[in-house]
Amino acid sequence: MGPVIYPFSAFGNTELPKQETVLIKNGTVWTNEKDGILQNADVLLENGKIKAIGKNLSASGAKVIDATGKHVTAGIIDEHSHIAGSGGINEGAQSVSAEVRVADIINSEDVNIYRQLAGGVTTSHILHGSANPIGGQSQLIKLRWGKSPEELKFAGADGFIKFALGENVKQSNFGTGARFPVTRMGVEQTFVDEFTRAKEYEKAISVKGNSVRKDLELDAIVEILNNKRFITCHSYVQSEINMLIHVADSLGFKINTFTHILEGYKVADKMKAHGIAGSTFSDWWAYKNEVAEAIPYNGKIMHNVGVTTAFNSDDAEMARHLNQEAGKSVLYGNVPEEDALKFVTLNPARMLHIDDKVGSLKAGKDADVVIWTANPLSIYARAEKTFVDGIAYWDLDKDMQVIKTQQAEKARLIQKMLESKSKGGRTQRPLGDAPRLYNCETLENYSAELTEKEHAH
Repeated sequence: MGPVIYPFSAFGNTELPKQETVLIKNGTVWTNEKDGILQNADVLLENGKIKAIGKNLSASGAKVIDATGKHVTAGIIDEHSHIAGSGGINEGAQSVSAEVRVADIINSEDVNIYRQLAGGVTTSHILHGSANPIGGQSQLIKLRWGKSPEELKFAGADGFIKFALGENVKQSNFGTGARFPVTRMGVEQTFVDEFTRAKEYEKAISVKGNSVRKDLELDAIVEILNNKRFITCHSYVQSEINMLIHVADSLGFKINTFTHILEGYKVADKMKAHGIAGSTFSDWWAYKNEVAEAIPYNGKIMHNVGVTTAFNSDDAEMARHLNQEAGKSVLYGNVPEEDALKFVTLNPARMLHIDDKVGSLKAGKDADVVIWTANPLSIYARAEKTFVDGIAYWDLDKDMQVIKTQQAEKARLIQKMLESKSKGGRTQRPLGDAPRLYNCETLENYSAELTEKEHAH
């Protein structure tokens, strides 16, 4: 019997990494604060917090890391992610599903957590899907690889909820039209009806108290009306963005963030006036009809107008290189490098109301820190170490050893199968959606199939 690993899946640890006092020396430190970028500076991590930043720091008993020639930043924050969900995250059978919660289906063993730590991501906002106008309640997590689902949750964070507009909501590309809405005007009416019902529900409670039947769906909408839950809205085209802003003004609620918002450049002035943030893609366009007018300067224009702007992933693969996505704003819009990095660190922290804890390197903030081998906006930069709460959940050198161990285990298993073949035995296929038996004559084909799959991935 082998050792228990945490999590009990690929890339698990036989021992969970421990919180240490860590002194990072002589790095190029991107503070995201008024101090800007500090050359040959030190960062001291202690008790899960950033203890100090400066030159010539020292700490008794600290683990010292030489960051000469390397760059140190705050951990990347993904405002729009769908990793770490189990059983699907799109409850699209009805127009409004505000009662469902991503918090209840967090999968802490999703290997994407580990892979994204390798890209410097430390915090992810796990959203409901975009199949209905008002979706479910989201969950903010820290990527504490090996911890339980509850331990991943970002303590004390505000509650958010997913809204959506556009083709997905009106079922342009899927579905039968069996459920309302199927038009953009129907989407608008869904919002009007739901907030009208929520106001009536809240009034009834104030008059009748506990005699009113509890409605979890409307409870979530009432929280929005009372600024206790906040909206991040999947959006693309100018007309619908204007529509939802008008509905919000009419019914007395606020929109926190328009996410995706590839036509944000058309309404940036209105977003600025309403205090609405914009979380977008760096350069996605032309993948469906309503993004036909997307441009690569969208992020720059919103930023220049004064909108709090971020780049999100909405994709498990893209999240592994959000630092490079931020770099594209320098390429396309000549955004200053410090501001570009904020697109994936401090700005999403502001959108999620956690910038007092993460998003920049400042004494007292959480020790969510990344050491990069080069300028973090460069395509050549790799995350050498990723700390969450001062714990190194990602270590490039350690990962190389893990890969060697896995390769050795693979070779051992293949050898056992070949030995079984020589004895005329049968062996059950260990991988695949449906296990099936392989006889001795097909064992070598199976080994080749494994190798082919590895190359494909």
